[in-house]
Amino acid sequence: MRPYDALTRRDFVARTGAAAAAAGFVGSAALEAVAQTGIPRRPIPRTGETVPVIGLGSSKVVEQIAANGPEPVAAVLRALIAHGGSFVDTWPRNPENDAAFGRVIARPEFAGDKLFITSKIDKVGKEIGIAQFRDTQRLYQRETLDLIQIFSLTDVDTHWPSLEEWKAEGAARYIGVTVSQDSRHADLEQFLRRENPDFVQMNYSITERAVEERLLSFAADRGVAVVINRPFMNGAYFDRLEGKPLPEWTREFGCETWAQFSLKYILANPSLTCVLTETTNPRHMEENLMASIGPMPDAAQRQKMREFIATV
Repeated sequence: MRPYDALTRRDFVARTGAAAAAAGFVGSAALEAVAQTGIPRRPIPRTGETVPVIGLGSSKVVEQIAANGPEPVAAVLRALIAHGGSFVDTWPRNPENDAAFGRVIARPEFAGDKLFITSKIDKVGKEIGIAQFRDTQRLYQRETLDLIQIFSLTDVDTHWPSLEEWKAEGAARYIGVTVSQDSRHADLEQFLRRENPDFVQMNYSITERAVEERLLSFAADRGVAVVINRPFMNGAYFDRLEGKPLPEWTREFGCETWAQFSLKYILANPSLTCVLTETTNPRHMEENLMASIGPMPDAAQRQKMREFIATV
């Protein structure tokens, strides 16, 4: 287990309370729930190491460093860590922004094992893929990435041997692949039939449920950690629900926001490991983390959620 797996409840509650008091982010009921239960974690099947069930998809907040400076991403990371989070999914986009992000995660408050940092390869060609990974190591100031993934199965047969080599040499602790569109699910399933990744990413939300039919359980049955992307359909989910009140019956399972409506629906499925939520707002990061606390909808409630979302 890594050091953050051994976080004591006393440490967790102290950190959470200090962060909440400083920022005024959470209400007393949510804070009490966190104090009693902490942020849930689920195991990575290959090793048994655990990760928090809510993570940060950081592309947007990292992309905005050029315009807004590094402090917004630092604030979101503080909110993540203060509530027991650690999983940060990244995607190389711009060397200047990535270098600035690397300087942020190298700060003492974020350094070491406080964050579970992932990245991706999204280029075609073996050598350019290797160069992209080495650039990420340099820009992020990390010899070892926690997880390196092939984005959207891009040139996967070319890159997969490289990922296996990086894992063998200790440059990557875990390796995997991602998809974010229903149209790539069949390709992902075929990949899983011939290879043994540690992680896969796939799209899943209350409004995008295709993985429920077979892919989610298929990956879990093969001993692969499943990370969920697009829980809010890249923001389209909120556009769809703008101005609509949250049904009163959602309070039965502790749901207070539309974000939590989708997250609680997803988290009620035991086959997944972690859900990525992308935000540039520390308050929203905290709200997302709070979705993992307390009761989850049961089968009947999840059916009711599906029926409701079909009407809006």
